[in-house]
Amino acid sequence: MTTEQKPLQSGYGSETTAQEVLAGQDLSGKVAIVTGGSGGIGLETTRSLAGAGATVIVGARDVDKAQEVLAPLKNVEVIRLDLADPSSIDEFAAAFGSFDRALDFLILNAGVSFPPTIKDARGLDTHFATNYLGHFQLTVGLWEALKRSGNARVVTLSSIGHMTGPIDFDDLQFTKRPYDKFVSYGESKTACSLFAVELDKRGREHGVRAFAVHPGAILSGLTRHLSNEELAAWGVIRNEDGTYMSSGGFKTAEQGAATSVWCAVSPMLNGKGGVYCEDVDIAEVVPPESPLQRGVRPWAIDPASAERLWTISEDLLHIPHGQSIPRSRD
Repeated sequence: MTTEQKPLQSGYGSETTAQEVLAGQDLSGKVAIVTGGSGGIGLETTRSLAGAGATVIVGARDVDKAQEVLAPLKNVEVIRLDLADPSSIDEFAAAFGSFDRALDFLILNAGVSFPPTIKDARGLDTHFATNYLGHFQLTVGLWEALKRSGNARVVTLSSIGHMTGPIDFDDLQFTKRPYDKFVSYGESKTACSLFAVELDKRGREHGVRAFAVHPGAILSGLTRHLSNEELAAWGVIRNEDGTYMSSGGFKTAEQGAATSVWCAVSPMLNGKGGVYCEDVDIAEVVPPESPLQRGVRPWAIDPASAERLWTISEDLLHIPHGQSIPRSRD
C-alpha cells in the first residue's frame, strides 16, 4: 500500500535531536551502514545509532581519518568507500556481504555540494554521480543483505534544494544546457527523493522500506566550496578559522541527524515508506511555485519519474533492465 505524503503529527519538530528520537530504544543486534558517517550529520547519525547499541559500519574515502574521528565510539567499523568510484562501491558491498550479515539500516548520508570538478572520471555530472548514482549502485550491491534483515529501512538524504526544479531527463549531464551548480545540486537531490519512491515500491514485499530525508540547513563542510558572497546571501559569514556565523535558521548536527534516525528506527513508520520527510515527520506536499523553504514539490515524489530514473540508472551502470532490484509484483 502506498503511504500518503502527509504529516503524521509525530510530536517531534525542527529542534528534536537524534538522541531524543532514540530515547529508550535498544538497537543491540541491529546492523547499520552510514555513508559519510564520520563527519557532520553523518557523524551524529553514527554516534546515536552506536550509542543505542547498533553495530555501525561507516563508509569513508579516508579510512585513517575516519577511524581517528570514530575511535571513541563502540560498535563502529570503517570500510573504504568512494561513491565516485564504481570499483570502490563494489568492493565495499563485497566486503560487507562476505560476512553474510543482515543489514537493518542503510543510511545514504554522504554527498557533495558545489565541488570544483563538475564531471567525474566517467564524464557524469559530479553531483548526480556522487549524491545519487553511487548510492543507487551501493544499494543494489547490498540488496541481499537488506532482504536478509526482513525488516530493513533505507534512508536517502535529499534536500530542500530539490525545489530548484524537476530533473531534466533529456540533459542529465548538462551537455546541452549551461551548467548551473545550484540546478545540478538540486536535481541530484530530486533524484535521491525519487530513488526512495521507486526503491520502496520494489522492496516492500521483501520487508525493505525506503525514505527520503531533508535534514534541514546545517553549516558544515558541504558549504566549503561556496564563496563568501554566496554564503552572505544566505545570511552566513565564514570566519578566517573556517567556522561560521549566521543570522539564524540553521540546525545543529544533532538536530540534522534526527530525521534520518527517526526514519530508520521509528515504530511510527512501521508499514510505511516511499515518502519524503523533514523535521522528524512526513513532509507535506507544496505547490511547484511555492517559495517556502519546506515541504516537498510534486516532481520529487512522482512515481512515473521515479521509475524512469531507475531505468536510466541501470543503463548508466550497464545493468540489464530488471536485474538490479526486481519490481514488485503488485
